[in-house]
Amino acid sequence: MVGECDDLVGTVAPHLAAVRVERVWSAGGVVRVEARTRELAVACPDCGYGSTRVHSRYCRTLADVAVGGRPVLIGLSVRRLFCDAPGCRRRTFAEQVEGLTVRYQRRSPLLQHLVEVAGVLLAGRGGARLLQILKAPLSRTSVLFHLMCMPLPAAPTPRVLGVDDFALYADTYGTLLVDAESRLPIDLWSGRDAGQLTSWLRAHPGVRVVCRDGSLVYRQGISEGAPDAVQVSDRLHLSQGLSKRVSDVAAAHRRCLPAAVPDPEPAPASLAELPEPADTPARRHAKQLFEAVHAIAGTGRSLSAMARELGLNRRTVAKYARATSWQECVRRTPPRRTSNLDPYLEYLQQRWDEGEHTATVLHQEITAKGYQGHYQRVKMAIAPLRRGLPIDTPRERPPSPRQVARWITTTPSRRGLHAAEALARLLTHCPELDRTHDLVRQFAAMLDARDAAALPNWLEQLATSRLPALAGLAKALREDQPAVVQGITTTFNSGVNEGRICDLKLQKRIMAGRAGVPLLRHRVILMALLRRRHR
Repeated sequence: MVGECDDLVGTVAPHLAAVRVERVWSAGGVVRVEARTRELAVACPDCGYGSTRVHSRYCRTLADVAVGGRPVLIGLSVRRLFCDAPGCRRRTFAEQVEGLTVRYQRRSPLLQHLVEVAGVLLAGRGGARLLQILKAPLSRTSVLFHLMCMPLPAAPTPRVLGVDDFALYADTYGTLLVDAESRLPIDLWSGRDAGQLTSWLRAHPGVRVVCRDGSLVYRQGISEGAPDAVQVSDRLHLSQGLSKRVSDVAAAHRRCLPAAVPDPEPAPASLAELPEPADTPARRHAKQLFEAVHAIAGTGRSLSAMARELGLNRRTVAKYARATSWQECVRRTPPRRTSNLDPYLEYLQQRWDEGEHTATVLHQEITAKGYQGHYQRVKMAIAPLRRGLPIDTPRERPPSPRQVARWITTTPSRRGLHAAEALARLLTHCPELDRTHDLVRQFAAMLDARDAAALPNWLEQLATSRLPALAGLAKALREDQPAVVQGITTTFNSGVNEGRICDLKLQKRIMAGRAGVPLLRHRVILMALLRRRHR
């Protein structure tokens, strides 16, 4: 009967095949297994000498993975043996069953592995919830404790190293090191100063190539810690830096940006001579402030003194002092954005001309034609018609400097028709942005061809472009020119770093941003190894 029980349990749970199972029963919703070790020779953990002489026996209780949705407890009778090897200082030792027991452990290795994987994948609360479902309940702090007890693999010395920073919280940053060839994270620490990177590189000699961004701090750390390593300024960060400077140029020429919007269609003859805007309290207030500020603006007093005398904010006084007329200080109504009502504006105008002035009826009619918006939007759309004004048609807003930078840095073949037409109008109107566009396309050609021969001439054009933002970029790139050349001509890049940073941010958010750096390091490194093992 015992032999049949051994065979059955060994088939269902192979890790129990090394012991003699004597009884299996269920009590109180728990599956209990009674077993004892076999009478085999066991090696001393100190000297390795095999022994079969029994000192005593004692029972160990081990938790195992659930079976049929019920937790499993194993009552295992193990031996304490004498070590008879001459010269060995250990007199007795307890036997361990491979695959079933570990010293000071009350879980089977299979269940312990499950606890550790839950901690790596889901951290504290998430791991505790998963283990509760798997009938192996643990508190969140216990899950994190077992996670932090897992040893990290020895940090290898990569041939190609990726260095990048990431935001921990607020203004606190950290540094992540990645093996660019194996694509695995190596180390992580708080801070992004040169000293820490220098110390790590000196402790791990053998790095041949380092991919980084344009950070001066990392450049200094690499130069001091691995002076023979080739530094590569990543092409992605080079493009991002150039895009930021293009945005600064567009912001400096903000008055040219409305030229990207096409000229409005001429108004009908009946609407060409519209009355002046009605006199409102806001317009009267702006006129009074303008006259009060300009009445004392020529006395030579400072803006702060004028603000104290008038009881106004200094910025308000500065705005009115710069204006040439009070109309410039009146807040203008921003252009209306497009909406799902726009296709029905002509129909609303037509029905209004036919004599239908009830918003409810008009809303019902266009709803039957497919409109899915609210009645209130229809009511607001026909409000100008009640005052004898034209219906408020949507007008396109001028692009933002950031949007213009995106148009300029995008490959021409990938620009949409609207963006291409708007950019063409803008470049025709603004010579400075046209010059910036040419310089960006020259840099893009160098990246596409992986040829940095034209880089010195291009940097000279930046410096002499009379655009401060681009001249500053030229100065920064000249200081880091060898790394920039490597970034343009070689295949090394920081793409792996950026991917690992995204994964790191995901793990940080899973822990609600409360994880300390040691816990974050454990999860990021072990998560990458776990994925590599089970992909």
